[in-house]
Amino acid sequence: MSNTENENQGKDEDRAKVLAAFGGKKGLLDSGAPALIFLIAFNFNKDVRDSAYLALGFSMIVTIIRLIKRDTIQHAVSGVLGVAFCAWLSNRSGKAEDFYLPGLWTNAIYGAAYAFSVVIRWPVVGLVLGPLLGENFKWRKDPIRRRIYAQATWIWVGLFAARLIVQYPLYLSGNVNLLGTARLIMGFPLFAVAAWLTWRVVKSGPKLREDLRPT
Repeated sequence: MSNTENENQGKDEDRAKVLAAFGGKKGLLDSGAPALIFLIAFNFNKDVRDSAYLALGFSMIVTIIRLIKRDTIQHAVSGVLGVAFCAWLSNRSGKAEDFYLPGLWTNAIYGAAYAFSVVIRWPVVGLVLGPLLGENFKWRKDPIRRRIYAQATWIWVGLFAARLIVQYPLYLSGNVNLLGTARLIMGFPLFAVAAWLTWRVVKSGPKLREDLRPT
């Protein structure tokens, strides 16, 4: 295999690592598909409880399939728990828009946590990707690498903030169709863009200083 092919393979592996580190396609399916099921069902039957149960049932089926295939179930299990809470919350209030409320809370918490991590100079992206890219936490001693990881972390802060800016007013208006649609559009597509930008930022900057690289 030529050096160019090795480099391209290494780049593909790094892109895959970035995507997987932040949930991956399966994780997004486990969390995003139930929301779509709920939206479709609610448009047909206008029943919050039945729509929520259908979404929960779908999430449980995905988890069972993961178990049968001996696949990673971390995201599937967390997805079931999340959908169960969404179902409970919307059933309790009787408002369909409340099915999407925990997602807004999650974006607010994640956005604040990611921003705080940059302020204290422990950017989340560095904590997640540093060990995966072979740098461990030595990047913290390299001001340039630390700044790069901080810039990449701000990308995710922007993602979480954008979701809140768009979706929270829709939640307040009670427009379930627009809220559900915005949730879908700003789910995997926006995640994929953020993951790609993260990879570009992390890989475009200078590598870890020679004296800090693992031997």
